[in-house]
Amino acid sequence: MPRISRSEAEQNQADRAGPEFLEALARGLRVIQSFDRDRRQLSLSDVAKQVDLPRASVRRTLHTLVQLGFAETDGKLFRLTPRVLTLAGAYLLSNPIASILQPAIDRLSAEINASCSTAVLDGDDVVMIVHASPSRILPLSAQVGFRIPAFASSLGRVLLADLDDAGLDAFLARIQPHKLTEQTIVDKKQLWQAILKARADGYSLADQEVEVGFRSISVALKRLDGRTIAALNIGIHTERGTPEMMRQTFLPKLRSLASELQQQLI
Repeated sequence: MPRISRSEAEQNQADRAGPEFLEALARGLRVIQSFDRDRRQLSLSDVAKQVDLPRASVRRTLHTLVQLGFAETDGKLFRLTPRVLTLAGAYLLSNPIASILQPAIDRLSAEINASCSTAVLDGDDVVMIVHASPSRILPLSAQVGFRIPAFASSLGRVLLADLDDAGLDAFLARIQPHKLTEQTIVDKKQLWQAILKARADGYSLADQEVEVGFRSISVALKRLDGRTIAALNIGIHTERGTPEMMRQTFLPKLRSLASELQQQLI
């Protein structure tokens, strides 16, 4: 079988990872990640374009995913199947943090009748690992596995605030902020200031920066040794309350829960 030429990014990654790095697995995961809420069905050509790989390589990867039950096709378009959720399930079931957090998040959500989430930093995004919501409220921006750009979200800014100045500089240098709504902050100097404010205040509030009509407030979740491991969040529709109401009513509850959970996280 002819060797597939590496892109510059792949070559750099392989050089960093060393001889044990398995390129076929890496490419397979990239193909899975090419599907999202806006790209639920893709043709072979679509996937090849998304992952910047030769069609032959993508064809073999998609064929393998179909045979393993992680994808299906009508002969033209491919889509992921629910079996992909077993990958996320493996993380959630093997991660004791999620099992500790879910009951607490469920309790807080029921108490305040609002959406509550926990997220972790993953590259330049935050990823929801725990979520609870009143049944009549289904926000798009707070579901398990959902990814949000860290720069635009209260969750992300709380987690980025835990970086040292060099790490924060590196983050801001590599990202290309883009408008998610009219209120999204994209100026890097303003983002720096917003993250430093979150560091100083111990919380972050984002007002319709990720989703129009939706506000969120977040605090850091720390272990007993003081290390930040996740962020806790409450999100509401704008008609439900003002930013000041969120600070006065929801922030104390988030801080109380974070303090309670810290005693359980070693």
